[in-house]
Amino acid sequence: MRTDTGQVFKLEDYRPNDYLIPETSLTFRLSPEATRVTAVLTVERRDGMAASVPLVLDGDGLTLNRIAIDGQTLAPADFFATPDQLTITAPPAATRFQLLIETELAPARNEALMGLYRSSNVYCTQCEAEGFRRITYFLDRPDILSVYTVRIEARHNEAPLLLSNGNPAGSGELADGWHYAVWHDPFPKPSYLFALVAGTLGKVDDSFVTLSGRKVELGIYVEPGKEMLAGYAMDALKRSMKWDEEAFGREYDLDVFNIVAVSDFNMGAMENKGLNIFNDKYVLADQETATDADFANIEAIIAHEYFHNWTGNRITCRDWFQLCLKEGLTVFRDHEFSADQRSRAVKRIAEVRTLRAHQFPEDQGPLAHPVRPRRYREINNFYTATVYEKGSEVVRMIRTILGAKAFRAGMDLYFERHDGEAATIEDFIKVFEDVSGRDLSQFSLWYHQAGTPNLTISSTHNAAAQEFTLEIEQSVPPTPSESRKRLMHIPLAFGLVGTDGKAIAYSGVEGASVEDGVIHIRKRRHMVRFSGVTERPAISLNRGFSAPVTLSVEQKADDQFFLAGHDSDAFARWQAFNTLLTDALISAFRQVLGGKQPGFASRLTDLAGKIAGDETLEPAYRALALALPSEADIARDIGKNIDPDAIFSGREALAAAIAEANREIFLRLYDRLGDNGPFSPDAASAGRRALRNTLLDYLSLLPGGAALAARHFQSATNMTDRAAALTVLALRHSGSPETVKALADFEAKYAADPLVMDKWFQIQASVPGLQTVDAVRALTGHPAFSMANPNRVRSLVGTFSSANQTGFHRADGVGYRFFVETVLQVEKRNPQVAARLATALRSWRSLEPIRQAKAREALLSIANAENLSADLRDIVERTLA
Repeated sequence: MRTDTGQVFKLEDYRPNDYLIPETSLTFRLSPEATRVTAVLTVERRDGMAASVPLVLDGDGLTLNRIAIDGQTLAPADFFATPDQLTITAPPAATRFQLLIETELAPARNEALMGLYRSSNVYCTQCEAEGFRRITYFLDRPDILSVYTVRIEARHNEAPLLLSNGNPAGSGELADGWHYAVWHDPFPKPSYLFALVAGTLGKVDDSFVTLSGRKVELGIYVEPGKEMLAGYAMDALKRSMKWDEEAFGREYDLDVFNIVAVSDFNMGAMENKGLNIFNDKYVLADQETATDADFANIEAIIAHEYFHNWTGNRITCRDWFQLCLKEGLTVFRDHEFSADQRSRAVKRIAEVRTLRAHQFPEDQGPLAHPVRPRRYREINNFYTATVYEKGSEVVRMIRTILGAKAFRAGMDLYFERHDGEAATIEDFIKVFEDVSGRDLSQFSLWYHQAGTPNLTISSTHNAAAQEFTLEIEQSVPPTPSESRKRLMHIPLAFGLVGTDGKAIAYSGVEGASVEDGVIHIRKRRHMVRFSGVTERPAISLNRGFSAPVTLSVEQKADDQFFLAGHDSDAFARWQAFNTLLTDALISAFRQVLGGKQPGFASRLTDLAGKIAGDETLEPAYRALALALPSEADIARDIGKNIDPDAIFSGREALAAAIAEANREIFLRLYDRLGDNGPFSPDAASAGRRALRNTLLDYLSLLPGGAALAARHFQSATNMTDRAAALTVLALRHSGSPETVKALADFEAKYAADPLVMDKWFQIQASVPGLQTVDAVRALTGHPAFSMANPNRVRSLVGTFSSANQTGFHRADGVGYRFFVETVLQVEKRNPQVAARLATALRSWRSLEPIRQAKAREALLSIANAENLSADLRDIVERTLA
């Protein structure tokens, strides 16, 4: 485990390395306890560098067996080696030489799952961000691009399958039951994209013919016996390849494309060139084991990793500060793919909910950082919602500002200009400036400045002058290391909506640039005057969520109700109703704190019924609209002195009020949506299930609700319905006979399926109340649970700490104490997973004083632990700062 050195890496300190490694040849002699790695590196001194400059290579816990240059073994005086660094003090005078390095690894002992490890009898690698240095000494940085040739040797009975990047270049038998395979990747790539897999795996075969007529062999490798669960992933891959050709003109470039699904994996998936490695939860699916959300995630993540072939692999990052260049852009691309495959409106709402749930708290707390950070201590901790999700929103804003045609031209130029390079955000912005002729320097602050901008907006209508005025003021709250903020360029999509629900025309506008329904906010304050407006409009703002901002709008409740029923923009219509729900929940929170029973306006609960029964709206949209803001959402909007128990009570009261007001409507619709036809994971079918299961959640609050949910569970023909019913039983009727039986039946049926058991753990970790911490602690001893498996840890401990507001934030601090014990226990094996768990307390300062003090005490307990890893210490110290 790498302990914290305290070193801070800064963007301004970047400089190219003195050396390049244009060619890399690797030979692996695989053995669980003693794998030998022989690296032959073609090293070139960069033009203009003096011959006396030492060559310093990165390592991490390595054992060096041998080192030679141009065939000559180096004398001890010629190099200095530690487990974490290799320095050749006097490299050859020649500008190009071959460096041989032999290291020895123990993959079976690598519980951190970084570098080369062996799990479930399969050898596997994870090299992003700095895992390659755990395999051999190297210039392990993304701007060192090398052509790789890899030879893998293994015992045939131990690893009949030998895979690496690129195209197969040879294979054969060796003495004593060993065999080998050679792989060659002709495209230069950084070390973080290296991959190796070896073991016994089943395979699903297919092929894809590219737009130029090339046939690409496709393979998805899974645990033997699970091949039938990879069909949906293969279909998603082929659709992704076709879509990227049509939407971005990107054709696949190798002869083969392989995906391997493994059960022990720190991340969701990894885009290694030609050999993607996936967490098996994002590959394996059928109706019996996967929910509709699982199918959608598989589709999106398969696409995301495939799209990296161009945005990440062919064009990579100059340094890790540019991580958003590949991740934010590729998230945007996978969002667009999913929107085209499913419902664009539903997908957009889901994206915004995710952004608000994960990125907004990051921007508003001690872990805030720009989309392109300026400094870091541990790069693993910057694979964040800000880099990924907000980074995607920045790309979307570029398209909004330039228009779809100019955006596509800019992307085409980006691929043409930077193919085969390690690029920067400045390179990316420049192509759009070049194709459009626009100055995007102010807009680029979205990459450089942390924090979520807020727009304060008020409006007036002068009927006599037929003038409608919007007063808009922007501000960005201070964030760590940035107290003074610069003015942003914010594209605010809007609509003026008349009493008939149609757009109100205007004859002119002044006070800001307005193009294609978008107000371009560039100053601190704008007075935007629309002339020729004969009636007072309802103002629809941030349509399509055109900018990742918060809004403080002076708007009458009547306008919100009107927009919730009539706005022509699907996102804005959803937002109007969601805002009404949020306002009601904040009011309920305050009533509970004041010792009162929350009350709710009948027109709010009635509107929920109207939305549920509106057949002009697709079922998936109605399901999203009816989903109450989460307890974490409400806490974020309240902002300080949070009492999670009061939020929970208010939310339960609103849910019950909606259910009671719409009992007959919900029951009729629930019955009508029952579908005994063949299962399909398509968007329309998934939407109907989503709406029916949302209605079940409401109906479960009424008399007979537990019995209804139990019948739903018993009659379910797919995992979506079965898991939804079990969730309703566990969360609404914890401890009831129906719930106890359903949990036991689920466990008995799926005890041998780890991914399905993750759902069982997750549901129980979500149960609100004081007792859940004891239940979660007990479940860590369940035979299906393992602290060594990231999926198990995330499903149980991660769910409890990040999604169970009342259980985790117990006022007596018991939830925090369990959290500290578990984080430190996980860290001994896997610092990355432990660090990610620790982010659950990033908003601790928003809690009421008693909980806040106990949360701080928990963080200090972690910070004061001995031999803390760099990953975990970085998160905890920044959270406490």
